[in-house]
Amino acid sequence: MAKKQKKLPDSCGLGPALAVIGGKWKALLLWQIHQAQPCRFGELKRLQPEISEKMLIQHLREMEADGVIHREVFHQVPPRVEYSVTPEGAELDLALTPLAEWGKRHQERTEKAKAGAAHEPQPKVAAQG
Repeated sequence: MAKKQKKLPDSCGLGPALAVIGGKWKALLLWQIHQAQPCRFGELKRLQPEISEKMLIQHLREMEADGVIHREVFHQVPPRVEYSVTPEGAELDLALTPLAEWGKRHQERTEKAKAGAAHEPQPKVAAQG
């Protein structure tokens, strides 16, 4: 009788995918670049003002190394750099659409649950004496 193969964490494909889009900003940056491509650095910074410049630079470099975005440098004065989504990045962005839709539904459910809990009368606690 054959032994069952032990499933490795990366065997379902989520590990490698999350390695590319992991973190707070990468999926959002991918979506923004895909929507507005080509997209310049300053434009990305304006679209996502909460991200620090250091993190934005780091994530863009990592995403370029992973092959999901393309960085094009225009040698002119002043220098200009544009980011666009590669075919692989566009495929990844489309794969993230169901996750984004789930996130919206989840957020609505949790907000309704919190709002409902806020309107419920709180149980009275007997004073200890």
